Amino acid sequence: MVAAGEVGPMATTPVLEVEGLVVRYGTRTAVDGLSLSVRQGEIFGLLGPNGAGKTSTLSAIEGLLTPSEGTVHVVGRDAAADPRAARALLGVQLQASSFQAELTLTDLLRLYGGLYGLRVSPAEAGDRLHGAGLGDEAAKRFKQTSGGQQQRFSLLVAMLHDPPLLLLDEPTAGLDPAARRQLWRQIEKARGGGGSIVLTTHSMEEAAAVCDRVAIVDHGVLVALGTPEELIDQHQDDPRVRAAAHGGVTLEDVFIGLTGGEDDV
Repeated sequence: MVAAGEVGPMATTPVLEVEGLVVRYGTRTAVDGLSLSVRQGEIFGLLGPNGAGKTSTLSAIEGLLTPSEGTVHVVGRDAAADPRAARALLGVQLQASSFQAELTLTDLLRLYGGLYGLRVSPAEAGDRLHGAGLGDEAAKRFKQTSGGQQQRFSLLVAMLHDPPLLLLDEPTAGLDPAARRQLWRQIEKARGGGGSIVLTTHSMEEAAAVCDRVAIVDHGVLVALGTPEELIDQHQDDPRVRAAAHGGVTLEDVFIGLTGGEDDV
C-alpha cells in the first residue's frame, strides 16, 4: 500500500474508476450503465439487494468477466485489456474462503506469500498474525480456528502483497458482534496504511459504521451515492423512506425505501 503520509481519505485521485459498466448474461442485464469511483484511502460500500448486480460488478473489477460495455480501471490499469496487471493491484476476500484445513496458520501464510512472490519467514509470519490478533493461533491448523478467526486470516492473506485496493465480499457475514468489530478494526487498519477498500454488506449498521461513502444499486442501476449522513439528509423526506422508518431515519430506512422492500435486506 502507499505510504500513509502520501494520501488520505479525501485524496482526489481515484484508485478505482468504473465508467458506464454494462454486464449482460444473454438477454438479462445485470449491470446497467454503472459509474462510480473510489478514492485513495477510502472505505467504500457497495450496497444493494440480492440480484442488484453487486457480484457482477465485483467480477468485472477483478477482471473475471469482460463487460458488455464500459470500462474498469484499477490504479489506471484497464481490467479488461490488462487483467493480470490490474489483478496484481487487488486483494480479494470472498465471503467463504477455502484454505488447506490441515496446515497451520503460519504455514498457510508462508505458502500464500510464496504465491504472491513473497518470502515470508516464520518470524515475519508470526508478526503479521500477531498484528491481526491471531498470534495465539499461529500454530493451530486452519480447521481448528473459529469463524471469526478464519475471516481475519482470510483478510490478512488478501493484504499480504500490500495491494492498493481490497475487495471484500460480505466480510463479516455470520460473525458474532465481537468478531465483527475485530474485523472492522482490521479493515480500518488496512485503510490507515493508505489502502482503499470496497466492501459489500447486507448490514446497514456495518455500512454506516465503517464506510466513508456508499453506493446503493438496484437492478444494476446506481440509485444513490454519498456518505451515510448525506444519504439520510437527502432522502429523509422521501415518502418511501418515511414509510420504512420507525422513528428517526437511518441508512437502513433509506436503503429499504430506495430499493423497494424490506424483504430484500
